[in-house]
This record gives sequence, C-alpha cells and structure tokens, in this order.
Amino acid sequence: MKLEKVMLVEDDKDIRTVASMALELVGGLKVQACESGAQALELVGSFAPQLVLLDVMMPGMNGPEVLQALRQRPDTAQVPVIFLTAKAQEAEIARLRALGALDVIAKPFDPMTLSDAIKQLWESSRG
Repeated sequence: MKLEKVMLVEDDKDIRTVASMALELVGGLKVQACESGAQALELVGSFAPQLVLLDVMMPGMNGPEVLQALRQRPDTAQVPVIFLTAKAQEAEIARLRALGALDVIAKPFDPMTLSDAIKQLWESSRG
C-alpha cells in the first residue's frame, strides 16, 4: 500500500501553504492542512490520514500534546507521526522519537524533496 493521505498540522500559514503545495503538487498526495492541534483532532477521524506531519511548537496544544491525544484514540493510535521543527538538535530529535514519533524533519525543509522524504520514512515504518 502506498502513501496517499497526509495530515499536515502547522500553525505558520506560509509554512503550511508551502508544505501543502509540495506534498500535493510534487508528491501527488491528498493533504488535509490544519492550523492547530485542536483542528487536527477535530478533522483526523473524518480524513483518516495514513501519516501525520506535525509541527512541534504551536500555540494552544503543542505537537507532543497532539501526538499523545492521537495515541489515545483507537482510530489514530497506530498512525505514524513525523515532527517538523526548527529545533533539530540531536537531543530534541531523540526526545521526540522517544515520544513515539517516526522521525523528525528540520525546518526549513526543501519543498522539492519533502514528499520523497516522508514517503521513504513511511515505507520504512511499514517493515
């Protein structure tokens, strides 16, 4: 099964726009973009993403809090999550992986390679 549906959770409008376009136009993916963790949790059930691309630093609910909420729902407990963060130091990456993230992608990312990067991570997570 190939990756087709990605939920993008990013509070920065410009980054959300660039990432959505990169995933849709370059990657051919169907994207549900959300501007907050609360909006993501509201829409995740009906969208049923195969993967969630999740910003770490957001007002309201931060990325780790959204991940925890996703893990508590039967319909999203197994959905892989990749964090997006500007703070991509080793210790932070290790902390996010320890929380259950599939991986971490540093911002700024290359829009031309973003979809390939998440597709490779998704494939590797499937064994």
